[in-house]
Amino acid sequence: MKPLIIVPAYNEELNIEKTIKDLTTNTNYDYLIINDCSKDKTKEVCERNNFNVLSLPINYGLTSGIQVGMKYAYQNDYDIVIQFDGDGQHKAEYLPSLVKEIEEGNCDIAIGSRFVTKKKPLSMRMLGSILLSIAIKLTTGKKIKDPTSGMRAYNKKAIKEFIRNASLTPEPDTLVYMLKKQLKIKEVQVEMQDREFGESYLKPLKSAEYMINMFFSILFIRAITRKNK
Repeated sequence: MKPLIIVPAYNEELNIEKTIKDLTTNTNYDYLIINDCSKDKTKEVCERNNFNVLSLPINYGLTSGIQVGMKYAYQNDYDIVIQFDGDGQHKAEYLPSLVKEIEEGNCDIAIGSRFVTKKKPLSMRMLGSILLSIAIKLTTGKKIKDPTSGMRAYNKKAIKEFIRNASLTPEPDTLVYMLKKQLKIKEVQVEMQDREFGESYLKPLKSAEYMINMFFSILFIRAITRKNK
């Protein structure tokens, strides 16, 4: 199978070189950086290093960046798309394990999860993840232990769902949609690290808004998704 790694990047000039070095050292997969009209020198760093990059003309946001990557993969006949953060938190050494699960037909979507063999810590930081896991279980009957993980691999069936539904996001509510469409999801144990440079876009108020939106989408929108005919 032919995998493509999508690396969404916004203001990652200090992280992107290390991220791509990690990918090229630990995998032989193709990659595509989606530069979401960064305000810093992300574009210049990518061009200086001859990285494979597609720069968007305006800042569309993470969802649009992933949608663009999915369409590129579909048009160029890739069998697997891997979502991989550009901020250095993900580790490329685990990607072959995700790809293997799909190649062996064990799932349609493989999630790099921090909590398959390790217990999720009881902290305020993890409270949102715990509540999202409960919401997903209530609506689908399936337990996803790390619903906010941004390290995911999708097979062609899942890629096609993204292509025909522009409302799909790289967020937990899309997992509910995929499960309702009878796609199989499997979590694979991985380790992640803290961002070395820059800051997450999810500030306290943004985090609260994000959680409210996710709960609403999971419980009242994705929960009523109809199966494919």
